[in-house]
This record gives sequence, structure tokens and C-alpha cells, in this order.
Amino acid sequence: MDFTKIIELASYTLPAIVTGFVAYRFFELHIKNNDKKRAFLLNREYQKQSLPIRLQAYERMTLFLERINLTKLLIRISPISNDKHNYENYVIDQIEQEFEHNLTQQIYMSDECWTIITTAKNATIQMIRKAAMSDKVENADKLREVILNDLLEKQSPSNAALGYIKNEVAELW
Repeated sequence: MDFTKIIELASYTLPAIVTGFVAYRFFELHIKNNDKKRAFLLNREYQKQSLPIRLQAYERMTLFLERINLTKLLIRISPISNDKHNYENYVIDQIEQEFEHNLTQQIYMSDECWTIITTAKNATIQMIRKAAMSDKVENADKLREVILNDLLEKQSPSNAALGYIKNEVAELW
């Protein structure tokens, strides 16, 4: 083979290789773009379907926090007897039952939001227990009075958690 035949063969082969490479890259980018578009559309559809469920979970946890707000809780649950320990346990049981009823909502929320809700519940229970251990408290009515007076000085734990929920829901939009 002489040199001119090699140059002639290269002049045909080289453009074919370049064209093949460009075509390969084009189709590769096209396929990746279609995959991204398909994933975006699936994600958008998923969000469209899951958003109402997530909002419902936030609504239920908002209701939970409103129900365990000590001011509203102590007004709603009046003492059955004068024994402060019975009343303390009854109120705490109500909080725990309400929490257990809404336990499944955590799968629709961020871990941080769920932690804040749990912390608010535990802080509320701790406030009740702390007030019940006070020497000033002799009966159930006095326990209610001490807790409500304590709430005049500081914010209810459920109010802080409600603020966090409102911020997290606002981020969904």
C-alpha cells in the first residue's frame, strides 16, 4: 500500500469516527436529559399526591399541640377529686393518649419537627410533675392554679412547637 492510499483511507475513516463520536455524545446527553425530565415529572406528581397528606399530618399535630397547651388542657379537664396526684396522673394520661393517637404522623414530618413536638410534650408533662411536687400544692385545684400562674411567667412549650410547625409548613410552598 502506498502512502496516498493510506491518506485516502484516513480521510474517509476520520470523519466517520468523529461523526460517530458526536452522534454517540448527542444521544447520551439526550437520554440523560429525558431521564432527568422523567424523574422531575415523577417527583412533581409524587409531591402533588403527598402534599395533602403531609399538610393533614401538620394539621393533626397542630391540633395535638393546641390540645396539650396547659392553659386549654387544665380548663378542659377539671379535677374529679381533691387528690393532686390523681389529677396529675389523669392529665398526663390524657396527654400521652393524645400523643399515641397521633404517633403515625411522624412519617410525614421532618425529624427535627417531630423532635420539637416530642420535646414540647415532654416539657408539658415535666411542668405538671414539677408543679405537683411543690410544697404549695395541697390539692388538685391548687395544682391547676400553680400551673396556670407558672404559665403567666413563661411561654407554653406547645406554643414554641406550633411556631416551628408554622415555619416548616410555610417552606412547603
